[in-house]
Amino acid sequence: MDYVMRAVRADEWPQVRQLRLEALKDPAAPVAFLESYEDAAAKPDVFWQERAAAAAEGGGGRVRQFVAESPDGAWVGSVTVLVESPDDEVSFGDAPAVDQAHLVGVFVRPEARGTGVTDALFREAVAWAWSLSAPRMERVRLHVHEKNPRAAAFYRRFGFVPSGQRIPAPGGRGELELEYVLGRQA
Repeated sequence: MDYVMRAVRADEWPQVRQLRLEALKDPAAPVAFLESYEDAAAKPDVFWQERAAAAAEGGGGRVRQFVAESPDGAWVGSVTVLVESPDDEVSFGDAPAVDQAHLVGVFVRPEARGTGVTDALFREAVAWAWSLSAPRMERVRLHVHEKNPRAAAFYRRFGFVPSGQRIPAPGGRGELELEYVLGRQA
C-alpha cells in the first residue's frame, strides 16, 4: 500500500471540506453520518477553516483528523478522533463515564475500499488515542447504524466489540456503540 496516514494541517481546510462533502454524497451516507450534504455544503469557509485548525496537529489535542493520502497527494479516506471526558458537554449519547476517544466521520473512497486503507487509518487513530497522557484514554468508542452491516463487520474485525449501549439518534435512527478497550483486543 502506497498511502500515507497523517493528521490534517490547518491550511488544508479546502481538502477537509471537499472530502467531507464527497462522503456525504456516498450512497451509505444516510446510515453513516448524522449530517446531510446540503447542511454541510451551506457552511461558510470559516467553519471549515476552524474545523481543520482544531483537528490538525497542534490544534489543541481534543480532536485529530487523520487522512489517507495517495502518492499523488489525493486524499482517499479519513477518520476523526474526538477526546471525551466525563466533565465535557455531551454532544451525542450519554456523558462518558471515563476518559475516552470517539471515532467519527469514517470515510474511504470506493476505489480505495478493500485495499487496507481503512485498517491503516484506524491503526493511526487508535494509536494516537492510546498515546495521549492527559487525559489517559481508557477506551475508544464509535457508533454504527444498526442498518450498516458492512461498517459493523469491519469494526468488529478490527477489534471493536459491542458495549451493550444503543443510542437513539435523530430521525428515529438507532446507533449501536462499539468499544475498543486496551488489553481486551488481540
